[in-house]
Amino acid sequence: MIVPGFTGGTLDRADRLRHDDDALASAMGNWQARLLKLHNYEPEVTDDGRLAWTMLTEAPDEAEFILLGLEDGKPRFAAFVPGEAAPPPFRSPNLFGVLDQLRPGEAATFAAARSVIDWHARHGFCANCGNPTTLFRAGWGRKCGSCKTEHFPRVDPVVIMIAEHDGRALLGRQPAWPQGRYSALAGFLEPGESIEEAVAREIEEEAGVRVSGVRYLSSQPWPFPSQLMIACVGIAQDDKITLDENELDAADWFTRDEVRAALAGDGPFIAPPPYAIAHTLLTIWAAE
Repeated sequence: MIVPGFTGGTLDRADRLRHDDDALASAMGNWQARLLKLHNYEPEVTDDGRLAWTMLTEAPDEAEFILLGLEDGKPRFAAFVPGEAAPPPFRSPNLFGVLDQLRPGEAATFAAARSVIDWHARHGFCANCGNPTTLFRAGWGRKCGSCKTEHFPRVDPVVIMIAEHDGRALLGRQPAWPQGRYSALAGFLEPGESIEEAVAREIEEEAGVRVSGVRYLSSQPWPFPSQLMIACVGIAQDDKITLDENELDAADWFTRDEVRAALAGDGPFIAPPPYAIAHTLLTIWAAE
């Protein structure tokens, strides 16, 4: 079984504690409670590939705590510091290296923490009336003190897919990527659209290829800032590519042997990193 990156988390999310102020206070006072060590939204990692933790007292005085869950009954928290800038839209080279070091499942905890902290940093004001909001539900919501509207962390669905034609997969590359990298096409779902419809629309918009028979393969949380990546394959009606140069720098068809070679590090293109759902998608497709 292929486990996508950022999945396989081991924490008990302990939703019951989010609704119980006394239980939450007890968890924060537990001598075994720990705080996730983050620097500029990036995790510290131990030599054995585990996330690094510290005492809650190490958080800044103004920090507000988000209950990530329980690990073997021991409370695990992340800290949100009001006024701290949201993370930049790009990922640093250091973060790429850190993600490669993490053990399976550890990245899931980081993904949850980063996404929720990022959400708090961007949602300090009520979308309904514009007044300030405050953290509640152990960090898994914000409430407006004026109109009492409750706000909760959002997850944006994104389809990521390949079109298949005559045993080949359609892959593309964006101009900002490293030279030689190709990956699956991707795009956000739009209101009033099914997953299958979004897959067909995005492939046709970006590459001019019409597909049908869309099938789902896997999914992955993607914490940059907070998407749910939905991996699919569609059957192409033909192999003629009409490139949208506003979206892609190039697109091409690759055989299973070429994809396998790329995943092994010796192919005609550079494959996406193992923690990305595109890597999982290509691995599953290449093995079919």
